[in-house]
Amino acid sequence: LPLGLGSCFSFQAGVTVLGYYFVKWRTLANAMASTGVSLGFTLWPLLSQHLLDEMGWRNTFLIFGGILLNCCVCGAIMRPIQLASGSLLQPPKPGEEPRGRAEEAQLSNGASSPHPKLQQRSRRTACFQVLQKYLAFDIFCQNKGYQIYTIGVTWMMMGFALPHVYLVPYAIQNGVEERRAALLISIIGFINIFIRPLTGLLSGQRAFTGRRIYLFSLAALLCGLSNFICIISAEFNVLIIYCVILSIAMSGIGALTFQVLMDVVEMDRFSSALGLFTILESITLLIGPPLTGLLVDITSDFRYVFYNSSFFLISAALFMGLSFCTLEKKSKLKEASKVPLDNPTRYQYNETSAEPQHESQSPPVVMYITSV
Repeated sequence: LPLGLGSCFSFQAGVTVLGYYFVKWRTLANAMASTGVSLGFTLWPLLSQHLLDEMGWRNTFLIFGGILLNCCVCGAIMRPIQLASGSLLQPPKPGEEPRGRAEEAQLSNGASSPHPKLQQRSRRTACFQVLQKYLAFDIFCQNKGYQIYTIGVTWMMMGFALPHVYLVPYAIQNGVEERRAALLISIIGFINIFIRPLTGLLSGQRAFTGRRIYLFSLAALLCGLSNFICIISAEFNVLIIYCVILSIAMSGIGALTFQVLMDVVEMDRFSSALGLFTILESITLLIGPPLTGLLVDITSDFRYVFYNSSFFLISAALFMGLSFCTLEKKSKLKEASKVPLDNPTRYQYNETSAEPQHESQSPPVVMYITSV
């Protein structure tokens, strides 16, 4: 539990800070930051197996704990964000507390309302406002792009982690040596180290601005289709080809997951939007492997793992791609219909009299036609 809480706090802060520190190279920065996950995928199976054989599980956990303590160093390096006005992001002074906090304090002391029903209603309203502010329920209800993306990624996570969990047992069941089977996960992580920065550099180009969601959907689609390679054959050479294709698709997903979220949500609400986003995807990420394991126990066939993974990944990719395409078309139609209404005189000409002017009359007024 403490390990999970610490990882969540460091992860949330790290991803949010990246969005504030970088603007032009934000996509590349996200890809470079996620490369550490790929490095862990590469070294973790080999290093953990060696340490367990040589030093036992207690000393192995001590070493891994020392490695994770480097997060404290990274957190100490982070500094407050410098705003355009030159002021730093600071909490409000004690004398400048918002009215909402004062009301919450009165509610907690029980002195805000003499009626219990009114007091209970006020507490419910305060709780709802806190949830709305810090878990972005208002963004989820109002922002269609955030709603589609969150639902799509949450559904995708049901099958995203299945190959990583069951690839090694599937290879061992089909006659691959245990150490060679563990090497497959390292191959996935090793290729991710180099492909993720390239993916971030490519998607950061101006041509992909506003279209990164389609790259993300394409990567999820390729990830789902690659699972059919394992269904065809379970030989070691075929599994290596599968790991190469899967790692390329995973690089796109890993490099673009949070960048697409930054494109969909404004940065001032990104932290709370990321909180709701990670909670929902973590629930399905936790549910997916046990349910698939139950299916494997019933059928004694590991191929259902890859069928399930392909189903969730392909359906999520099609849902996100088609939904965003429809949403983009609707927004273009709305903009096109609003153009004449916003400025009704935009396409009107100013008419002047063509009759000759008498000498006694005053000279004509100069008219400036500013729009045609």
